[in-house]
Amino acid sequence: MQFKEFVFYFLSAIMLIAALRVVTARNPVHAVLFLVLAFFSAGGLWLLLHAEFLAIALVLVYVGAVMVLFLFVVMMLDINLERLRQGFWSYLPVGVVIGGLMVAEMVVVLGGRYFGAEGMPPPPSPGVGYSNTKEVGRLLYTDYVYPFELASVILLVGIIAAVVLTLRRRKDSRRPDPVRQIAVKRKDRVRIVSMPVEKE
Repeated sequence: MQFKEFVFYFLSAIMLIAALRVVTARNPVHAVLFLVLAFFSAGGLWLLLHAEFLAIALVLVYVGAVMVLFLFVVMMLDINLERLRQGFWSYLPVGVVIGGLMVAEMVVVLGGRYFGAEGMPPPPSPGVGYSNTKEVGRLLYTDYVYPFELASVILLVGIIAAVVLTLRRRKDSRRPDPVRQIAVKRKDRVRIVSMPVEKE
């Protein structure tokens, strides 16, 4: 076994264990930290595939921004764990079916020798002047421009939906009304008072 294969299996095992602990951990903070570990392991796998840009983007965006935000939200919220665990086992059959389908898909994809992919030559190694960042940008904006734009529209709709769902009007908060502010006249706000001058 070569060193590269050993690193691949080592990072894959860490990622699988961390992903399993994300689902089975009782403490939400621990689950978030295990998810961070899974993202770091996935970044290492991207590095093995010569996709440095995707590995750095995964670590910076997900670990550096999204997971830190999740961690702060989980730590700041007063989560009732007993209420969250109610009815947990009722979703077990659906979870087992979905997990079985995912495992079957991975076996089909990775078990290439059953589908004639055993004798395929390995992919060529990138040249000296190869830039995977440039290649990702070229593919995103040429071959996959429509799926990329569709994904951006779906994310925009998700952001708007999240804002609308969390928008609540509180009666005890004072908010300015822009329509009333624009419609105000000078005479409604300014009053000139004539006062006599006092003589000493």
